[in-house]
Amino acid sequence: MRDIKVSLVGYGIVGHGVVDVLTRKREILRDMGLNLMLVSVTDHTGTVLSEDGVDANKILGERTLANVATSSMKGKEAINAIDSDLMIEVTPTNIVHGQPGLGHMEAALASGKHVVTSNKGPLVVSYGSLKKLAEDNGVMLKFEATVGGTMPLISLVERTLVGNTILGVRGIFNGTCNYILTRMAEEGIPYAHALSEAQDMGIAEADPSYDVEGVDTAGKVLILANSLFNMNVKYSDVNVTGITGVTPEALALAKKRGYAIKLIGDVPALTVRPTLVPLDSPLAVAGTLNSAAIYTDLSGTITVSGLGAGSIETASAILTDIISIYRTKRIDAIF
Repeated sequence: MRDIKVSLVGYGIVGHGVVDVLTRKREILRDMGLNLMLVSVTDHTGTVLSEDGVDANKILGERTLANVATSSMKGKEAINAIDSDLMIEVTPTNIVHGQPGLGHMEAALASGKHVVTSNKGPLVVSYGSLKKLAEDNGVMLKFEATVGGTMPLISLVERTLVGNTILGVRGIFNGTCNYILTRMAEEGIPYAHALSEAQDMGIAEADPSYDVEGVDTAGKVLILANSLFNMNVKYSDVNVTGITGVTPEALALAKKRGYAIKLIGDVPALTVRPTLVPLDSPLAVAGTLNSAAIYTDLSGTITVSGLGAGSIETASAILTDIISIYRTKRIDAIF
């Protein structure tokens, strides 16, 4: 049995999901030989710290840690002070400067902690330097949850498709946009109506621009470009068009001719734009689903789909990354 001390930084929707999933899967993890102990949870109000493991029952009902914090430590101070083997970083995304997540990841990697994250911002802003920092300190940086939610996209390429040359990746990487386009196509309703409906259901944010203008998808395209294709590109290199100009008439005409209109991110083309997709294509998924086609030289085209958001769904990708770190370490030890 291997004891692994885990610190969680960020306690929003995803952070709650992580605490829930780690608690729920404790026995299964132990069956794998991994005793994951969540020794700290940190948000902008403070830290709950326990060397024996944070009691999930005491914090899951709290929106923030303000009423239950056992320490006033926050951010990098907590990361540097707390003894842990791995940090999970799930603070809000900022793709302009990457903070505060970028500083959190740098501090953790520099101190010899593995990092698992769902936070796109730091990877969009500084993937190359974070990767080098991890390598220099002999630790791993894992980020499956940043691109496809529950879709096993990065791990599929790095593990199952190892030995293949990846020729390209195209897909739907934003569930909010896909829901809006699906509703417009099914009901013939205008964009504003479908967006309002999505907001009422909690699928779209009050300010939906990050999703509907293609910014979120572009960030994911950038992460794939740099991590899978070693392209060393920045956000301004991605040609981005969102879905705000798509009309019910365009969707109806496309459907009449056997197509759907989907917001497609494309690597290595570095484009995000509404694209005609054949109705019988595996990419023509409906609702909030994400879908991606991976084009390879040996295995042909592999298509995966899954939920792109949600606290438990995102936490499941984070859990998979954690397990993969320690399975990889075990394999490395054999050789």
